[in-house]
This record gives sequence, C-alpha cells and structure tokens, in this order.
Amino acid sequence: MINPGLNKYEFVLANKYFLRELLESVTLEESLDEIAHRAIVKMVITPDFPGIAPGQEARVSGIPFGGSSMVYLLHPGVVWECDSITRGQKHLTATVYDKTIYIAKSEDEYLFPTGQTATQRLQEYASDWDIPLGQIPDTGIPLAKAVYRAQPIWSMIMADLKDTVAKGGDLYRPRMTPDGLELFKLGSNETVWVFEIDQNVEEINQLRTLEGTVTKVKIVGNAEDDKRSPVLAIVAGETYQYGTLQKIITKDKDDSVSNATTKGQNMLCGVQETFNVSGIDINTIRAGDKVQLNGMNLLVASVRHELGSPGHMTMTLADSDYVRRRYYARSV
Repeated sequence: MINPGLNKYEFVLANKYFLRELLESVTLEESLDEIAHRAIVKMVITPDFPGIAPGQEARVSGIPFGGSSMVYLLHPGVVWECDSITRGQKHLTATVYDKTIYIAKSEDEYLFPTGQTATQRLQEYASDWDIPLGQIPDTGIPLAKAVYRAQPIWSMIMADLKDTVAKGGDLYRPRMTPDGLELFKLGSNETVWVFEIDQNVEEINQLRTLEGTVTKVKIVGNAEDDKRSPVLAIVAGETYQYGTLQKIITKDKDDSVSNATTKGQNMLCGVQETFNVSGIDINTIRAGDKVQLNGMNLLVASVRHELGSPGHMTMTLADSDYVRRRYYARSV
C-alpha cells in the first residue's frame, strides 16, 4: 500500500476497479456555496493500472470515525478531471464530483405558476433530467410565479429555496446520496458531534467583522422614467452602534409592502461571526450539518476532510442566522 494511513478507505473506479493500494491521498471538500461534493484523489500509476478518464463512474468509501464497516462517503460520483505528471514514476490526480455536478453545469429554462413549493419544482427538475430522488420533504411554502431564463439548474433550485426562506420557511439543501437526490434540512442530522478546545480540537480561529453587516434597509418601488424610485418603507437596526450600512430592496410587483418590509427586517444584522476549526477528522460530517462547539449549536458552512488514520479536518462554522443571511438571502 502506497499510503498505509488510507487502509480504512477505498476508491472504486467504473464500479469494478478497487484502487486502494495505489492511493497517495484522498481529500473530500464540501461547501454551502456549491451543490456538488468533491474528492481530490492522488494515485501512483503502475503498469497494471486500468486507465482513468473523465466521465467514468467513481466512488469513495470509508469506515466512519468510531465505526467498524465501510460506508459511502461520495457516491454516486463521476471523474471530472485528470491531471498527471511523470518524474521517474507517473502520478495522477483525479477530481471527482458527486453527480449533482451535472445540474450545476447544465442550463435550461422554466416557467412555474404561482402556488408551487420548492419541493414540487425540484420534483419537476428531477423528472425532466432523469435524476432519481431519495427523501424529499415538503418545504410547505407556496411560491410566487417564476420565469427562469437560460441559467444553471442549480441556480433555479437555489432561487426556489431562497424564496422559501424569505417567506418564513426552513433552510434546505440538495444532497446526492446512493438512494438519489435528497432535500436535506440544515441541522437535521441525527448524530451531532461535540467539539471542545481541550478535547478534540487543535485550533479555533474566531473571526468577527462588520463586512456583511446591514443596519438599514430601504424598500423602494419601480421608478418611472427620469425619476428616483419611490421609497415605500425604511427598516432601521443598530445604526447607533455600527453606523449606517444600507441595502435597498425593490418591491416585486406581485408582493406587498408588508412582505417586503419583513424581508428587510430579516436582512438586518450586526457583527458577522464565524469559527474556523481544525482537528482530527470525523469523515462523515457534511456541509449543512449541525455541530456543537464549546456549547454553541452551529452549522457547518464548509468542510475539508484529509482522509487517513487518523485524518485531519478543517471546518468553517457559523450560527443559523449567519447561514440564513449569507447563503439564503435573496439578492436585492
């Protein structure tokens, strides 16, 4: 085995080649900024190597932290890129994404009527694109009419989920699983890992900043030619403490001033706070999971697993209000 630290992991190519013995390193990366789960797999190329090419199916499996049997960590996946270098012996780096990468990279157009939920729209996307579905909970929030011109399917899904949040709904995220595409409610993971600085954390970097702070929101209507937009409402927050940091919302023609004002109130926020945490790898933690850090309930905004025995993990954590504003606030 090239890297004995990876003896609890497996990389399978084309559903038939088990390449654990050739692995130099495997890194898993995931972020709320992106839909697709990514693996960076580095291998040594031997004379009996079966060959690898973009488009082939691939998966990464491993024994969970504290577990005893293999589970899928990235599956189903597709080889997206291969990068090789030869210095005496040949080495290859394969970038593998789960298959949500196709809806991130593919464009289409859709027209949705008033009253559909994000769940119903996701079911329509999946039907049109032959994507198998797993557990899809009902988001429960009727949405306004939507006209989506040529853009990635992922952008449309996120627009639906952002509108759901804007109307008081929960935070959801699509996840590809072996059972199909699922809709995961952020923070709903059954196992909540607990991290403490004197127990299982190497380092915590706490960042507090006014970047992204909003203390005032102006709601305006559509402007007539050569005139300023009419001001419909103003929502003010902690201007006395942080100064005036203003955003503008243009009220949708089908929306009410009351709803627009509620959206403005939801945008108000003070100091932005995140935690970058590093420590021993817990390889099943995903972006969107809830964890505890020194007694605080936080959500995983991004995570990087450097697989091994033991491996190493870095996470960016934030509270649910920050995640709602940063990743689910509608553009204004």
